[in-house]
Amino acid sequence: MALDRSEPADLIKLSRDPPGSPIAVITINRPKSLNSLTRPMMVTLAGIIRQLNSDPTVSVLILTGAGDRAFCSGVDLTAAESVFKGDVKDPVSDPVKQLEACKKPVIGAINGYAITAGFEIALACDILVAGKDAKFIDTHAKFGIFPSWGLSQKLSRIIGPMRARQVSLSSMPVSAEMAEKWGLVNHVVEKNSEAVNKAKEIAEAIIKNNRDLVFKYKAVINDGFNLDLRSALALEKERAHSFYDGMTKDQFAMMQKFIQGRSSKTSSKL
Repeated sequence: MALDRSEPADLIKLSRDPPGSPIAVITINRPKSLNSLTRPMMVTLAGIIRQLNSDPTVSVLILTGAGDRAFCSGVDLTAAESVFKGDVKDPVSDPVKQLEACKKPVIGAINGYAITAGFEIALACDILVAGKDAKFIDTHAKFGIFPSWGLSQKLSRIIGPMRARQVSLSSMPVSAEMAEKWGLVNHVVEKNSEAVNKAKEIAEAIIKNNRDLVFKYKAVINDGFNLDLRSALALEKERAHSFYDGMTKDQFAMMQKFIQGRSSKTSSKL
């Protein structure tokens, strides 16, 4: 596969529609190469995620691939050495590390193949929507590549160790239908091209909620998932106390007023 000579900035697109929208869409834009990643693309992608994470006007990120054949087919193997011996060790230019560090919800719109590194990028998202023809494939074992973006650990925690061993040791594809059945994706849509629209629908629902609480809720879910249940419950209690201790009387009054208003609207519809 020949390297694409386009500038990295052209190969990772950022859009907000309308301009200034709290929903930012990042597109891996190399469809002729099934959106495979070179080292400069990885650095650019990591930088964009980091930028959006610190942008106070952005509330939700959507990550997808250009075209309707692939979300991301992994690392461009013609550039494999520069990737595996280079920026994969540097968290600042590592897109998976930046996704994991992102305090804002990230929705993956899987519009085709998510292969190996592409699969790992998908697993770093908080919510996944897939087109019916999407496929998840782990080819680490097939090509003699050691996983370093979390696939060996995350997948088993999502779909169970027995299924994860089958997926990773056989390199057999997982269809969108099976991925939904196994709890790997949240929604499957009829066409790959519809995945972004469904992701935007979910994002619109998220931005209607309390922004600060959304960020804190994501953090406690993700942080607690790495702990045993007793420790995770203690973490939730600790953060809840910290949250409420930091609220002023005016904030409590505003909360009560908002809840009462919502309750009145609900009652009027009954």
